[in-house]
Amino acid sequence: MRTLFDPIKKYLAEQIHLACAGQTTVTDIVEQLMDPPNPELGDLAFGCFTLAKILRKGPPQIAAELKAKIPADQRISKVEAIGPYLNFTLSEDFIGKMLLDPVRSGEFFKTRLTESTPRTMIEYSQPNTHKELHVGHMRNACLGDAAVRLHRYSGYEVVSATFPGDVGAHVAKCLWYLKFHNQEPVPPSGKGEWLGRMYSVANLKLEDELGTAKEQGNREQLTLILKQLEAKQGEFFDLWKETRQWSLELMTRIYQWAGISFDKWYWESDVDSDSVKYAKDLFAAGRLVKSEGAIGMDLEGEKLGFCMLLKTDGTGLYATKDIELARRKFQENQIEKSVYIVDVRQALHFKQVFKALEVLGFPQAKDCFHLQYNFVELPDGPMSSRKGNIVALTQLVQRMEEMVKANYLSRYKDEWSAEEVNLVASQVAQGAIKYGMLRIDTNKKIVFDMNEWLKIEGESGPFVQYSTARINSLCAKLDYQAAVAVDWSLLKHSAEHQLMQLLLGFHNVVIGATENYKPALLCTYLYEVAKRFNLFYHECSIGNAETLQLKSARLALAFATGEILKKGLSLLGIPAPNRM
Repeated sequence: MRTLFDPIKKYLAEQIHLACAGQTTVTDIVEQLMDPPNPELGDLAFGCFTLAKILRKGPPQIAAELKAKIPADQRISKVEAIGPYLNFTLSEDFIGKMLLDPVRSGEFFKTRLTESTPRTMIEYSQPNTHKELHVGHMRNACLGDAAVRLHRYSGYEVVSATFPGDVGAHVAKCLWYLKFHNQEPVPPSGKGEWLGRMYSVANLKLEDELGTAKEQGNREQLTLILKQLEAKQGEFFDLWKETRQWSLELMTRIYQWAGISFDKWYWESDVDSDSVKYAKDLFAAGRLVKSEGAIGMDLEGEKLGFCMLLKTDGTGLYATKDIELARRKFQENQIEKSVYIVDVRQALHFKQVFKALEVLGFPQAKDCFHLQYNFVELPDGPMSSRKGNIVALTQLVQRMEEMVKANYLSRYKDEWSAEEVNLVASQVAQGAIKYGMLRIDTNKKIVFDMNEWLKIEGESGPFVQYSTARINSLCAKLDYQAAVAVDWSLLKHSAEHQLMQLLLGFHNVVIGATENYKPALLCTYLYEVAKRFNLFYHECSIGNAETLQLKSARLALAFATGEILKKGLSLLGIPAPNRM
């Protein structure tokens, strides 16, 4: 539930509440206050539709009557009734004192936006060991990391989790190739990346040998490997432990670069055997049924088909593991809500799993949510680790950082240290990847284009980062002083007011991005703020302002804008370079 976190909206709601003789609550009025469709109409608008039933009058009539009862004052510079809407234009002094001063001091960012929120686990980034991490994996990782950051900022108690796949056919194929066919020496570094390439080679070789005299022998060798992994003993199990560590080291390195961390690491190998045992216990207790030799739950009545949990050979499936994993999440972490960030192909799978959990009596099942997302493709089509046509993430990051150094930072080679050049190159590469992954709505495909994402103009991460760095530079050059009191009433230029108007919406955008799992909303907002700041900067001279008081006010507005941009970027997991 949202709190009355916005003091400006609360004040306006109180005025409306008094004007309509308390016919509706302040909380309800706050929920109805919104941005006008045209910024020139005002800073906030109240639609009188909800009052129509209560007051038994038409919304336009109510708006006109409310206008007559709410006079302009030092806080509200103008009240207008336009059709069914009551539009408010706020004084610059009111916005400055209630919004910009708290932003400048940092108190604004300590505001709790929600209360009575469920303890939530967000599970994301489920890469497979023995495969190479590629750019497509970053959509899941960026989406999950942003969701965790947004929820925590908004007041949720969040447990972040990952569930990598370290068992299964893909592992067996990789180990098969390493044991029986590989002639390459293991490299001293980059073992995780090399292992992923070996998987792709293994898969192609197995496909080439389908229908040949080698096919049966290959099947027998793969079966032997899988049995040793299941039994947790044998030479292939030992090889699995060694190579699994290589993949883990690669994952850790990527997560450290991206600033991503998890509270809980779950592994498929940890739940594999227990999930099968749990399914067998459920069957013995009469909670599951047998169909054509397989065991599962009949969900035909829910139009979800048969949720298979044990195959005819007694082995489990993904649903088996996810049900056991959910049981552990609920019991070990006291989770009330569980969010799964997994691509759109698994939609039916999670519908079956959530319904099965409900039938099994888990009350948290109603609060399980599958956050679906579409794929990342290259300009020439989809990526596939199995086929080997991927953009390896470590290679991509290196290429992007080198491009940033060559295109943007080479001019500073004699001014900056090598450490700062490397840091900023890494930060800009992160900004390009993360913003590119997050700015597109989850239901749409992403076409990855490195050159477009790295552009420092247009809608990109580097553009927003550059805007924050520009503000940093401006404040340093003009000696911004946080302790200096500001006369916000001096900011009368339309570009100044429009920028202040946009900053008013930060927390509402954050709440919308959080509750709807749409960080794209925040991306768009930050881009608009950066554009609006550039307009203000060009139309309203700061260094050559007419008076020192006006210069101080404009510089304080620039500083507050920079703080909003930095906080917004941080909620997307994007660093803000001090200079670019």
